[in-house]
Amino acid sequence: MKINWKALVAAIYASFVSMILLLAGMSAGQKIELVTDRYYEEELKFQGKIDKMRRAAALSGPLVWEVTGDRLQIRYPSFFADSAVSGTIRMYCPSDSRNDRQFAVGSNRGEQTIALTQVPAGRYRIQIDWKAANETYWHEGVIVIAPQTH
Repeated sequence: MKINWKALVAAIYASFVSMILLLAGMSAGQKIELVTDRYYEEELKFQGKIDKMRRAAALSGPLVWEVTGDRLQIRYPSFFADSAVSGTIRMYCPSDSRNDRQFAVGSNRGEQTIALTQVPAGRYRIQIDWKAANETYWHEGVIVIAPQTH
């Protein structure tokens, strides 16, 4: 059997070009999420965030959170129980910005409970920017919200 090399080279080249076009089309259709639309502004504030994290790490008692069922329970350090605690709790969903949520810090004797019934299931970065006793603090971590079963 005689092989037609010109036709084989043309077929391989055509396959390669069509594969590249297919991959380019698929990548153009991908949704790319940014952490924030105000990236440059956030970068300028980064040193302030580092300072807040250092102050939070220096506290004798840590801020802790726990997801139980359809609630997020946050416990602030016990020595702030009598102080007014204010700030923002941000839940950032890396896979879909439509799932991002933001809540106000509202401590009741050092504890706060947030209902998660309206928060879609998934993995979130929780960022707590809070103020107590004229100092600001920053905590962040990862939480996973399980799908609700009714």
